[in-house]
Amino acid sequence: MSIRRILGIDPGFGRTGFGVVEARGSDASWVTHGCIMTSASDDFTERLRKTRDGIVELIHTHIPDCVAVEQLFFQTNAKTAMKVGMARGVILLAVVDAGIPIVELTPNQVKQGITGWGAADKKQVASMVRMFLTLKENPTPDDAADALAIAIVGGLLYRPK
Repeated sequence: MSIRRILGIDPGFGRTGFGVVEARGSDASWVTHGCIMTSASDDFTERLRKTRDGIVELIHTHIPDCVAVEQLFFQTNAKTAMKVGMARGVILLAVVDAGIPIVELTPNQVKQGITGWGAADKKQVASMVRMFLTLKENPTPDDAADALAIAIVGGLLYRPK
């Protein structure tokens, strides 16, 4: 059974979480996690560029076999939802430009896949990520913990063609 490297992404425009795992069958091991940060004082298009460039750098550094990206969920603030949607668009474009397969997951699929419960909270997700990857403590910040969960679940669902 081959090892697959999965990059998980929790899209955002202020903070985009990322997590990289190596998966073999139903097992996964931690490689790295963190966030791509942009400043609220920057023009929004500059923030999108920084997000895209951060994803491109992650792809070049970690050479993933697939990228798992969380889909948007309904938000009551339409302006925020649109900005996150645009950030997600530049993320998807960077991945497609690199020729890497994409697995898209809903937030409920990620929660169900990592905790067994689709309504799990962020603390429960982080705790299960810690246990699954045998980390000493819960990964932080929440966006990075979510991205690791996305990578783990995406790695379980990804089947190379």
